[in-house]
Amino acid sequence: MKQILQIKDEVNQIVELINDSNYLVVFTGAGISTESGLADFRGADGIWTRRDKGLPPKKGKHFDEVEPNKAHIAIKELQDMGIMKFLISQNVDNLHLESGIKPELISELHGNYTLMKCLECDERYSRTEIQWDRELHGRGFRTEPQVVSQPSCKKCEGRIISSVVNFKDPMPEKEMKLSKHHTEKCDLMLVIGSSLSVQPASNFPRRAKKNGAKIVIINIDITSQDDTADLKSVNKAGELLPSVIEKLKEVK
Repeated sequence: MKQILQIKDEVNQIVELINDSNYLVVFTGAGISTESGLADFRGADGIWTRRDKGLPPKKGKHFDEVEPNKAHIAIKELQDMGIMKFLISQNVDNLHLESGIKPELISELHGNYTLMKCLECDERYSRTEIQWDRELHGRGFRTEPQVVSQPSCKKCEGRIISSVVNFKDPMPEKEMKLSKHHTEKCDLMLVIGSSLSVQPASNFPRRAKKNGAKIVIINIDITSQDDTADLKSVNKAGELLPSVIEKLKEVK
């Protein structure tokens, strides 16, 4: 009963913050997808956490085996209600787009495993569309040698690479500019499932807070910005956010 009351109280607080805001931006990390069966990276039992402890990685599902969960669907409903103005995501799992998020309303800061992109003009393609065969052409990472037979951009003949941003790769310019633009406009940011320990992505909530925005963090683990959040919830996003949507629909 205590946890039910706690969730109810947090739902009411989040709904109040949303109703008092004019420009809601959502920021997501790997933790939002754990309820779909994917492993996170820097949680208590995350991929990098286990690696740093010398432990083997836990066996998890592949991106192709999972579907959007209740938290993804709730964010999509925020979009459809006209409440969410923009979504900034660190995830490469494609679950936001699969849930129905409009491509023009999301910046996937670390790329998308389903998409290839042109290194010259930034045009995006699915692997099927560009006829990219991983057996023949490799993964297509920026740092890998270019295979002669690799497909080229249909628009400008430029080199095609994976849109996924690996360590030491430059951040995508377009996505960074869009994220900065919407962060500076937002007055409320919902941070869901991110440890907020990976830069430069983690700087967006800090920038929003510095500009006077309210910050809500939803994460079962500790994050590096808990102390500055206006509200920190340790409830699962897939349990909390649907209740927020239901309450928003009641008061609208």
